[in-house]
Amino acid sequence: LNLIQIEADPKVMVNFYTALYHTMIAPFAYQDVDGRYLGMDKKVHTAEPGYVNYSVFSLWDTFRALHPLMTIINPALATDWGKVLVQGYKEGGILPKWPLASSYTGCMVGYPAVSVLADLVAKDLAEGDMSTWAEAGARSSVYREDLAEKFRGTRELDLITMHPYYKEKYGFVPADSVPESVSWGLEMAYEDWCISQIAKKAGNIELANEYAKKAEYYKRYLDPETKMMRPVMGDGSFRTPFNPRYSSHMKSEYTEGNAFQWSFFAPHDMDNFIAAIGGKKELETRLDTLFTTSSQIDGAEASGDITGLIGQYAHGNEPSHHMAYLYNWTDSPWKGQGYLDYIMQNFYTNEPDGIIGNEDCGQMSAWYVMSALGFYQVSPGIPVYTLGRPMVNKASMHVKGGIFEIVATNNNPANKYVKEVKLNGKVLETPFISHSDIINGGKLEFIMTDQPVK
Repeated sequence: LNLIQIEADPKVMVNFYTALYHTMIAPFAYQDVDGRYLGMDKKVHTAEPGYVNYSVFSLWDTFRALHPLMTIINPALATDWGKVLVQGYKEGGILPKWPLASSYTGCMVGYPAVSVLADLVAKDLAEGDMSTWAEAGARSSVYREDLAEKFRGTRELDLITMHPYYKEKYGFVPADSVPESVSWGLEMAYEDWCISQIAKKAGNIELANEYAKKAEYYKRYLDPETKMMRPVMGDGSFRTPFNPRYSSHMKSEYTEGNAFQWSFFAPHDMDNFIAAIGGKKELETRLDTLFTTSSQIDGAEASGDITGLIGQYAHGNEPSHHMAYLYNWTDSPWKGQGYLDYIMQNFYTNEPDGIIGNEDCGQMSAWYVMSALGFYQVSPGIPVYTLGRPMVNKASMHVKGGIFEIVATNNNPANKYVKEVKLNGKVLETPFISHSDIINGGKLEFIMTDQPVK
């Protein structure tokens, strides 16, 4: 736990180190003392010296904050996890999505392992044959008839869905063919961008360009009328009627959420996303609506995962986790700082029910650790962090270049807004810092105030 040493209010101290502890439970080693382990092919393998096999990667959750956190505080472990995911491809023919023991599961959306791999590539932490990494990503992003046959009659068949098939055939997932179409469509667009980044690193420009085009498919769901990511039918029309508050667990077009909670997911392409919806003033208006509208959720079978509501923002589940930070792409970052303060003050407490939703193998807590330090990575694969509202007064992070120090001057519950930020003594013009700024060591200073800085 001394990888990050902080000074803070006693309540924050308990929350922070509880959260940091939670980030260190999973994934966990899954092999015997002599190095043998049961692989994804159900065969016994013997680990090479220095290799440790891991299992329990809750990737749809943890790609967002847990894995980025580890690239900072434990980069060697982050690198090792990348090797394990690629080894899973070598053994079983497809990247794991939510591996449990030596079994694939089809739990959750898309093929999020490529996000973890792309982030390692972007941060120079990837070790191995990059052409194999690119192949693993590409082979995991399409419908696999061979694996559908191989997994027939087993629970592992859940891994092979028709969503990638429709994505490849039409450029979108038709809502009248499969459930959770919008969520799959949006996440596959981001993940195909991740594959393009891996392919670029491998020198496979043709594959990189192919997947960069697929990364734009999220635009197909943008509805100018409702200003939401809306289900698209097989004939190309938007689904009618449309209720953005509606949820039906595993049956509607949105995974564990509704249109409000899924209409801000294009992390890899924020500038073009903002342009497509009408500019940063429009983004601010949509975020204001998200956080201030009624928290009513419609539907008799609404997902129980929709918790921690501020308006329709749902902190208890992962699709919302980046949204308060999106105010940094508007002219009003102070609004995001206010919501971040509320989330950390009210949705993380030192009580038995102290987390507002499912911990999801450390993701909820990793979000708190990074946010309490004052920054968050909106798009793994882009080695940039955007700044928020730090809860700590001081922090020292042990990084590759020595110590990265964070200081929040005049920090207290009343002073929840950021007046000014300095990096190594230089005032920042925008609320962004790079991965190298952190791992090279240095000092990030927030000057806090009780008034919104407009």
